[in-house]
Amino acid sequence: MGLSYNVYLNSNRIYGCRTCKTHLSNHDDIISRNFRGQHGKAYLFDSVVNIVEGDPTERTMTTGRHIVRDIRCKQCKDTVGWKYDKAYEASEKYKESKFILEAELLCQVT
Repeated sequence: MGLSYNVYLNSNRIYGCRTCKTHLSNHDDIISRNFRGQHGKAYLFDSVVNIVEGDPTERTMTTGRHIVRDIRCKQCKDTVGWKYDKAYEASEKYKESKFILEAELLCQVT
């Protein structure tokens, strides 16, 4: 197993881990700001970098049943949100393979 390197994003507005400021995603990858997480406001992102995915688990959420996996910052290992693997409701299929990052667990990196 070789060295693991972080991806550094080049954008005007970059979201990073609140604890260690590791780059996670940029503002242009936000699909929706209309989500709630365990800590309040959350965003749905198309792509996220520098994360480690946990094991898939089935959860019943406000929008129905989903298979999700927690995502943690690759650098400090803090949980920053989750990834949708599968949505059972047809109207929720757009979330599959997308990521939720919780606003309370993020910071803007300059």
